[in-house]
Amino acid sequence: MSAVYKDDQEDWMTVCLKYLLFVFNFLFWVGGAAVLGVGVWTLVEKSDYLSLLASSTFAVSAYILILAGSLVVVTGFVGCCAVIREHRSCLSTYFFFLLIIFLIELVAGVLAYVYYQRLSEELKQHLNHTMTKNYAQPGKESITLAVDRLQQDFKCCGSNNSHDWMQSVYISYKQADGRVVPDSCCKTITPQCGKRDHPSNIYKVEGGCITKLEQFLADHLLIIGAVGIGVACLQTLKAEVLNPHSRKLFLAESHFCPVAECNFS
Repeated sequence: MSAVYKDDQEDWMTVCLKYLLFVFNFLFWVGGAAVLGVGVWTLVEKSDYLSLLASSTFAVSAYILILAGSLVVVTGFVGCCAVIREHRSCLSTYFFFLLIIFLIELVAGVLAYVYYQRLSEELKQHLNHTMTKNYAQPGKESITLAVDRLQQDFKCCGSNNSHDWMQSVYISYKQADGRVVPDSCCKTITPQCGKRDHPSNIYKVEGGCITKLEQFLADHLLIIGAVGIGVACLQTLKAEVLNPHSRKLFLAESHFCPVAECNFS
């Protein structure tokens, strides 16, 4: 009677371990989808602004998150298959991918944090030059569109203030047609509205577009860093919790012996 009870108890433990692994893998898959979503959102929502940055670190951090999120989705599927089909080889592959994803997400988080520290200085050094020297110039259409969208989205004019445009190549030449600022500085865009720079007509924002863009990028970098490092830490915790149980479960089944009696040394 006691032997039967012991076998039933061990069967119950095996089932519980399987469900525990399956639930954690499902949560892991959901987390991977979230990481992937954050990376895509970071690039898609304001992707035009990337052409205004001197460094590609911001974009690289987002691309790394997308790569990590994609690997998490695939790895979560492998983990679920390992639990359902009880394949030890799948389980080994699963924990190998966990390590790779941990390193990738950690790199993304660290890159985001490092870039966050020097973001303000980079914008001050390069944004004004990019806007005044490249706006509306041949072959610089992407920068022109990015500047127009930046000024309209953030309701700003010029890198520091609207007077920055007086030093620009665009305003200095005939192509400006008498404008003192681009039309995208106007609160209501109409043809040649940039000829009048009165505060009632154009955006006058303290700190200009640099302040607005810096805050936007800083918010995104904090999210990238928090997601990358946070999920990496959670994966480490998950691996520490699940690895002994999953190893015990699958070795027990591979040796056809009860969970409590197998020798796993």
